[in-house]
This record gives sequence, C-alpha cells and structure tokens, in this order.
Amino acid sequence: MKSLKVVFFIVAVFMAGSAYALNADSVIGEWYNAEGTSLINIHKCEAFYCGKIVWLKNPKDENGNEKVDSKNPDETKRSQKLMGLPILWGFTYSGGNRWEDGKIYDPKKGKTYSCKMTLEGNQLNIRGFIGVSLLGRTTVWTRKQ
Repeated sequence: MKSLKVVFFIVAVFMAGSAYALNADSVIGEWYNAEGTSLINIHKCEAFYCGKIVWLKNPKDENGNEKVDSKNPDETKRSQKLMGLPILWGFTYSGGNRWEDGKIYDPKKGKTYSCKMTLEGNQLNIRGFIGVSLLGRTTVWTRKQ
C-alpha cells in the first residue's frame, strides 16, 4: 500500500510539472513594457516570433495627433504611427524558456538592437544588445492578465 502511494505521488508530481511545461508558443500573448506605457502583442510570423505595439497609454502627442515613429533613422518611415508598429522580429525558440536571434526596435531612440527573450512565469526578460549579450540591457515585460 505504501509503494502505491509513492507511485501515485510521483505520477501526480510529473503531471503537475507537465501542465506548466513551456513550449515554443508560450511567449505568444500581450505584454506590458516595463513602464506600463505600451502593450506589445507577440505572435507567430511564419517560422519566427514577432511583436507589435497594440496599445499606448498616451497615444497622442502634445498637439493631439497620433504618435508617430519620429526618431526612425529612415526619414521615409517617420510618419508611421506607433500603434501597430512592429518592434520585435526574427525570434526563434531555442528550448527551455528562451527565444533568441531576434531584433528589437526602440522607437524612443530610433535604434534597433539584437535581442533575446527569457520567459519566467508571467515575466518576459527582454535583453537588447549590440554585438554580444554581455554589452546590453535587460528590461522586464509583464503578461497582460
């Protein structure tokens, strides 16, 4: 009887762990940036994972116009609206809780960085960097509940 309880316990622990196992699509969903000023929808785009801005806390500028990508280094793109703007692209699932080999665009600076993401529960660690990951910065996004 005691060995049956042990087997039952092991099976229960295994099944509970499986319920929380991560897979490639675990990153899909809506995420608030660290400041809570924008919401980014991460989705599948062909074989990769991408993200675009779907909500802004302050969608209008001081003149009442919709905010645009005014810092974009490509002058022809400076009139693009921030709402709907792709800011993540090219990510591949590398196993466990990591997505790598992507890019992130920072519309506040008009800069694009190499990027990797690590999922920990309802938090997504976004690490943007130039060259090697060691020379970068991590910000934490929170999943929309």
